[in-house]
Amino acid sequence: MRRKIEGMILIAAIAVLLVGCDNAANNNRTVNANANANANTNTVATSTPVVNANSNTNRAPTREEYERDKARYQREARESGRTVGSGLNDGWLWVKVRFDLAAADDLRDSTINVDVDNAVVTLTGTVASATQKARAETVAKAVEGVKGVKNQLKVSAGNTNANANANAKPRNANK
Repeated sequence: MRRKIEGMILIAAIAVLLVGCDNAANNNRTVNANANANANTNTVATSTPVVNANSNTNRAPTREEYERDKARYQREARESGRTVGSGLNDGWLWVKVRFDLAAADDLRDSTINVDVDNAVVTLTGTVASATQKARAETVAKAVEGVKGVKNQLKVSAGNTNANANANAKPRNANK
């Protein structure tokens, strides 16, 4: 009889230990914390990708996801001082162009602002080189639905002097 009681106590103790060691609840908290952290990273300038709050990947939102989160994107544009017109697709184009610019490897160190009005994208901000300025315009034009791009990007002053110096003739070149 005593052995039966000891066996029952042992089984109960093991059960308590197993329940106490269950990390599923901790894993769920970690996953939720990561999703919340990713959702909070969307409050950046226009040069970072838009990340779906329910995903841990850096991919463009689908049109369905955009429609579901439209109010959040409009609020984000307003808070960052950007202009998103009232055209049928202006909000979607704003999100898509921003993501595509941020996803372009050669533009990641740039500060590019995006405004959209009646499917015409206006790019402002600074880039490191004339090549990046042209690349940003190419990326924006490639987004389906964009009717035109106004490229008002500025090449940062430090790099324009370096480019000018590289193209200048040396003083003694003609001697």
